[in-house]
Amino acid sequence: MMNGSTGRRSGGSGRVRAASAALCLFAGALTATAAGASPAAALTPPVSITADDLTTWQTNGIVWSMAATDGVVYAGGTFSTVRPPDAAAGTSEEPAVNFAAFDAATGAPTGCSLSFTLSSGTATVRALALSPDGGTLYAGGQFGAVNGVGVSNIAAVDTATCTPRQDFKISVSATVRALDVTADTVYLAGDFNSVGGQTRNKFAAVTTGADLLPWTANADEVARAVQVTPDGQHVALGGDFFTVNGTTSHALAVVDATTGALTTSYPGFIPNTSTVQDLTTDATGLYTANEGTGGGVFDGRIAIDLDDYQQRWRDTCLGATQAVLVHSGVLYSGSHAHDCASMGGFPDQPRKHLLAQSVDDPTLLPWFPDTNDGIGEPVGPRVMAQTDKGGRHYLWVGGEFTTVNGAGQQGLTRFADGPDTGAPWVPNVSLSTVAPGRIDVNWQTSFDTDDGELTYRIYKDGASTPVHTVTGYSLAWDRPQLKWTDTDVAVGETHSYRITASDGTNTSAKSPAQSATVAASTQGYPARVLSDGASLYWRYDEGSSTFAADTTGGLNNGFLRNAPAYRQTPAAIAGDSTAIGFDGAGEYAYSNKLHASPTRFSVETWIKTTTTRGGKVIGFGNLTMQNSTRYDKQVYMANNGRLVFGVYSGGYRTVTTTGAYNDGNWHHVVATQGTGGMALYVDGQLRAANFLYTGNENYPGYWRVGGDNLNSWPNRPTSNFFAGQIDETAVYPIALSASQVSAHYALRTGE
Repeated sequence: MMNGSTGRRSGGSGRVRAASAALCLFAGALTATAAGASPAAALTPPVSITADDLTTWQTNGIVWSMAATDGVVYAGGTFSTVRPPDAAAGTSEEPAVNFAAFDAATGAPTGCSLSFTLSSGTATVRALALSPDGGTLYAGGQFGAVNGVGVSNIAAVDTATCTPRQDFKISVSATVRALDVTADTVYLAGDFNSVGGQTRNKFAAVTTGADLLPWTANADEVARAVQVTPDGQHVALGGDFFTVNGTTSHALAVVDATTGALTTSYPGFIPNTSTVQDLTTDATGLYTANEGTGGGVFDGRIAIDLDDYQQRWRDTCLGATQAVLVHSGVLYSGSHAHDCASMGGFPDQPRKHLLAQSVDDPTLLPWFPDTNDGIGEPVGPRVMAQTDKGGRHYLWVGGEFTTVNGAGQQGLTRFADGPDTGAPWVPNVSLSTVAPGRIDVNWQTSFDTDDGELTYRIYKDGASTPVHTVTGYSLAWDRPQLKWTDTDVAVGETHSYRITASDGTNTSAKSPAQSATVAASTQGYPARVLSDGASLYWRYDEGSSTFAADTTGGLNNGFLRNAPAYRQTPAAIAGDSTAIGFDGAGEYAYSNKLHASPTRFSVETWIKTTTTRGGKVIGFGNLTMQNSTRYDKQVYMANNGRLVFGVYSGGYRTVTTTGAYNDGNWHHVVATQGTGGMALYVDGQLRAANFLYTGNENYPGYWRVGGDNLNSWPNRPTSNFFAGQIDETAVYPIALSASQVSAHYALRTGE
């Protein structure tokens, strides 16, 4: 794996951390609404690179290495042709044998053509690095000739003429995977055990004239990254190794730049199941890209202070990080991250292949362009490089991907520091009229691929001027609910509302108009739910969106997955608007917020079904985008229509109704746990209880409605997912009393 270090130095922006002005914090805190504050974003450096990909030529294979300087980007890998943007594979192709050079500003080939070949087997260019003056491009990999000139896995190219240098010849016994270059030294990393006929295990150094240096940093396993520190005194090493010069130091080590002597070792610092795939630096830090396999892996990134070579931070995302690059105080990385929940990021979401973090903090920043995994050994992005041209800064990404931001694009893509052309998603809106003389306008915050803080404008009754403006912070996996209450209304009036989201440059379309009529009196059932202390209350009155609005002040909204059937009538409560329908195959809802495990709780909902396959009605699980691996505090229906309430407390603890409730009628279901044990109520009556079990499994999780895992639970139904209608779901931080439950049921007529 090539580290692209020279490309990162291009224009002086790669190694030197931006001045303090570039690290300025977003100004101000997020504006609070009258009904609740928008979740505050952590103060972070701005991400200057947009998420909008630019038109770029493509390869027909994997790009493993890149280097960039003075507006030219060099790419190496395992490919044989390049083709224009939007051209389908196999069309409009031009020869490019494992190497191509591109104009950073246009994405088109420059005309510099080199062919890296091997007499037998598959040639590949795994490392590219430029001399500090940009005059020489060094290439490493597995190849035996460049433009027919014989070499041995390493070569030097004169960039002015795009021709191999005849005076740089040295034999390397196996693949070169990484290079870094100073004014007089070329450092190599790879699979080799011999350089210039002398023993050099995995790492070596030669002069820029190809003379082997006595520098020795022998490792016992494959080397994948090598990085000279900004002061030139040390060299950081990365790879699969467990020892360097006979001393234990797994995957990472720092050695003397002149002798190769080990200066900082890292025994036990990185798990034995993980490796270092890439390294980069800025003025004060060293940053690692890590990949692991098996249990207990470490797949994220580490920031290390250069003054003492100790850890500044590490993240714990899962997803095989391959490349890291620093620009203006932001660490960009390529991976196929799929779970960052352990560090406060996204949980089990679809893979995100490009991420950004502050060099001072591992918190994920709002920058989410994306690729797919692609071909070969699918990870997606494999390498990054950067350079300036025409007053713009360009970030190039290479790898094995075949799509970028959802459109076909193979092997290469690029981004720049403007213009920003992507608008936020259209907000999802829901109206509530629980209380008289007011309309509550609730909406799910939007998502923008390169801005976390968005501005929302509410338009009333078709007006062109907004009646309310507010800001809110959101990410793809965390889209909090916002709320504004319109009190400039009169009983009996009907009003409509639309909302836009803006990133300051681009504004979404207005949301579809939603209308509501101002109530003359308080609605009895929802008012009682709220007065009894519900901390989550989904009424399912939305239409065609991913949003389950929370009626409580906690704004604990839900995501609706896989398009359940909206606006089902009649609803469970007389005078209520609508219910929602789940198909029993994969439709469900989950809470936007991650919750601590409750020690006491109540779950309440209404169900209507004729299913004979059962399914989970409501429960608590640790995952959102797939079936949970930890799950309890749940109510599910068995195949025979009986309802089961279960928690896990040293074993599966369940209570089950004697009657069946799959008769096609609406039924009120409440399950509670507290100091009095477990209780399950249906239609206002206690149907099953166990006073012995007052505890449940302790783990953070999400409330899920309509489906989740039920593996190993007693009377497990055929389906994990519930087929039927659900309405008026509420969760409480207390165990409701029998009198409270019966009172709720008695209000079913809307009185």
